[in-house]
Amino acid sequence: MATLEQTVTLSRSQARRKPARPWILIGLSVLVTGLMVLPLGYLLLRAAGAGADAWATLLRPRTLQVFGGSAALALTTAALSVLLAVPAAWLTVCSDLPLRRFWAVAAVLPLAVPSYIGGFAIIAMLGPTGMLQQALAPFGVTRLPEIYGFGGAVLALTLYTYPYVLLSTRAALRRCDPAVEEAARSMGDGSIKVFFRILLPQIRPSIVVGALLVALYSLSDFGVVSLLQFDSFTRAIYMQYRGSFDRNGAALLALLLVVLTIGLLLLESRLRGRQSMSRTTCAVARPRRLVALGWWRWPALAFLSILVGLGLGLPLLTLGYWLLRGLLNGQVIDTLWQPAVNSILAAGLAALFTLVCALPPALLAARHPGRLSRLIERALYIGYAIPGIVIALALVFFGANYAPWLYQTLPLLVVGYMVRFLPQAGGSIRNALQQMNPRVEEAARSLGRNPFTVLAEVTVPILTPGILAAAALVFLTTIKELPTTLLLGPTGFSTLATTIWSASSEAMFARAAAPALVLLLVSALAMAFMHIHDNDR
Repeated sequence: MATLEQTVTLSRSQARRKPARPWILIGLSVLVTGLMVLPLGYLLLRAAGAGADAWATLLRPRTLQVFGGSAALALTTAALSVLLAVPAAWLTVCSDLPLRRFWAVAAVLPLAVPSYIGGFAIIAMLGPTGMLQQALAPFGVTRLPEIYGFGGAVLALTLYTYPYVLLSTRAALRRCDPAVEEAARSMGDGSIKVFFRILLPQIRPSIVVGALLVALYSLSDFGVVSLLQFDSFTRAIYMQYRGSFDRNGAALLALLLVVLTIGLLLLESRLRGRQSMSRTTCAVARPRRLVALGWWRWPALAFLSILVGLGLGLPLLTLGYWLLRGLLNGQVIDTLWQPAVNSILAAGLAALFTLVCALPPALLAARHPGRLSRLIERALYIGYAIPGIVIALALVFFGANYAPWLYQTLPLLVVGYMVRFLPQAGGSIRNALQQMNPRVEEAARSLGRNPFTVLAEVTVPILTPGILAAAALVFLTTIKELPTTLLLGPTGFSTLATTIWSASSEAMFARAAAPALVLLLVSALAMAFMHIHDNDR
């Protein structure tokens, strides 16, 4: 009897014992974090060599004005993106919207439009003397209102970044158990009440992660703010580099951008919350019963038509106009086969490598929450708000001084893409893990499976929607990335983005139109492939 009591006591004490720390996950996460904070180390090294004059610029009223304007730009763009993306996600996942799959793909495609092309399209179409004004000239319209400044920058960034929120929200909605919604409807709740009471608490972390990506992208974008003449940190940093060749002073401005990023991360942590989002059972969810829109389908179709028309139709119309104009004027279109292959190769490798690097920190944050995992998770977002030119210069400095065998090679370019876009993959995978019931993995381990087998055979298949969303984000943003490609790409490694930039920088818009249209086509095919394997019904 005593032996039995001792056995029970021992079993209880073992059950109360804290689980062993996942040292492999911690080690891999720390290694990834080291790569992510490398640009921050570069900035600190440059800032340490700054003189008194450079430090004095931080206290100037102009600097504080740029700081406030950048923060307002990021927050406004994020808020508007949420207002556009969440209804679009619900319509394409939960409703009987006509041509749901078409709208699901089309609404995401503005993410593939390079910001400098999108900004140019807005100016060419909606500028004071743009194509719209020319069309209205017979009616006495001689000039449209100014599109430049804060309003124009917010419009452009919102149109080309809201898909961040859309992709993460769609993936979260697809993982929600429809049985809970049906139970609420059986109690008399309408669709609106079900959304705010049942769905919104579950998808809120994904919405917040998407909004964070929008805000951080807005802080680091250079093309839109330059074309639309809005003074943000990225433009100020670029002018500092170009005007005075003072990399130390530009590093100080970039560090202020990092401070602003930390503030956004703290705000995201508060908004995201800590509640569990996993299903209470391990059963496979039943197919979702779509909500009948009735006559509301017509306003819904109008909403998505305007959204896609502005985000995708506007640049397509502008590019088509310049391409046709160039062909009519005898413009010869260069072959685009090699730049297209290079773009797909680099973006594909970047998506794969980024997913592999994002998985350990996401697993650590979702399955082993604590101070260390939170610190690692926050550190991963720092590099996303640092301008691409700073990240590229940091890796150039590292490669030239410490790894010359990596300098100007494809692997270093892929590492640069990973540092730039890892938060996109990490946010989607972490939220997918939070919505997955940990008991599924515990049950697999109780059957004798080792952690790596559980990860490969149980966790990853269940996370497929979130992984596909993460891969789409990384692929679509990598294929249009410009500063990182220009500075880190191998010699002679031309991509669609660099081809577009070379032509547009010389004001040869007809030559830039063809590679830009090819870039959009490749992105459309990638999104269509993702949705072919989408098991949403």
